[in-house]
Amino acid sequence: MQVTYWLEHAWLDPEVEPGVVVEVSQDGRIADVRTGVDTPPPGATVLRGLTVPGLANAHSHAFHRALRSTVQVGSGTFWTWREVMYSVADRLTPDTYHALARAVYAEMALAGITTVGEFHYLHHAPDGTPYDNPNAMGEALIAAAAEAGIRITLLDTAYVSSGFGKEPDRHQRRFSDGTTEAWAERATLLKDRDHARIGAAIHSVRAVPADQLDTVAEWAGTRGAPLHVHLSEQTAENEACLAAHDCTPTRLLADHGVLGPNTTGVHNTHLTDEDIALLGGSGTGTCMCPTTERDLADGIGPAVALQKEGSPLSLGSDSHAVIDLFEEARAMELNERLRTRTRGHWTAAALLRAATADGHAALGWNDAGRIERGALADLTTVALDSVRTAGPVPRLGAETAVFAASAADVRHAVVGGRHIVRDGRHELVGDVPGALAAAIGALRA
Repeated sequence: MQVTYWLEHAWLDPEVEPGVVVEVSQDGRIADVRTGVDTPPPGATVLRGLTVPGLANAHSHAFHRALRSTVQVGSGTFWTWREVMYSVADRLTPDTYHALARAVYAEMALAGITTVGEFHYLHHAPDGTPYDNPNAMGEALIAAAAEAGIRITLLDTAYVSSGFGKEPDRHQRRFSDGTTEAWAERATLLKDRDHARIGAAIHSVRAVPADQLDTVAEWAGTRGAPLHVHLSEQTAENEACLAAHDCTPTRLLADHGVLGPNTTGVHNTHLTDEDIALLGGSGTGTCMCPTTERDLADGIGPAVALQKEGSPLSLGSDSHAVIDLFEEARAMELNERLRTRTRGHWTAAALLRAATADGHAALGWNDAGRIERGALADLTTVALDSVRTAGPVPRLGAETAVFAASAADVRHAVVGGRHIVRDGRHELVGDVPGALAAAIGALRA
């Protein structure tokens, strides 16, 4: 059944247009886009505010949502934060992870996120024993996304070492398949479906030995699947890589065939000029996660230089200190302003592109992230009459969304033509705060 939406204002990259009709065909794709339609056609669903393509959260660890506020007590470093994270990971089962992820993905939908890239490495039971279904945890995440109404790219993650060849510690046993060959056998059992695509990830150069990197790269390359990797998030990782291999993590990945247009480096924070040239020259993407990077005191990555060299930018909420892609986009620009003491490194349109089309491309959804014929009918509508967004003229809607709005201003989310969030209420998960509280509380029991 064809569905018609009338958008009061729509961001049709790079301009904002008033009165836009979007026709959605039975396959959930945009069949037609018409501008200059002053009043809603009969039977059309009205989306008041500014409608942009659905947002893509290119880097998520769903279980980190249980850490919110808990890890804000006291001080410490990334490494002390990691110990708290491990303690939560130890308590998850397929059932409890499904309940938590369903609630987290519903929170994402309320924030206008219609696709998530889940960087997934909680594969086995806490002692490392595989479940009867070796992909029980991954399947729980795929099911959770379906029940929350959003798309997912499950980035099944290879993690076989605690650091440059060392055996996994007691917390990391459930992450490891032993070898990347065993990882590939298990990951191959996962299959794409309408709302889900399967990709790969290398947790980091410390977690996958150099002589096993090519196994993961070849697995992804054979399938044309996206490949993600945590890269140079911490200076300690760089120093350890130099000690072990006499090169930077980026150079190590380049030498083992990991870089390329289907690969995305997550964080890319502490890079040399040569690293930036290697990433940009190979077309490797960069996923910045500013709210997590600042929360963990990681540093500010060279996003401007990376993009100038040819590295496409995407955005992720990573540890979910907050889930707000507008804040991620805004923070990327504002961080750069603080560092350089100059303004205007990206236009609002460029930042929205990172949160939409380029984010979807990084996750293997090249047919999403645009409001145009043939694209998947994924839409996010931001109120232009809240206390944060009221006042500016509608033609500055992109600037309003990026530099003033928050996730709280999302009024509608549409996925494949299906209304998932309507007037700020999730249509499939009736009580999202309650679901979050219950799922997180169960991990404390």
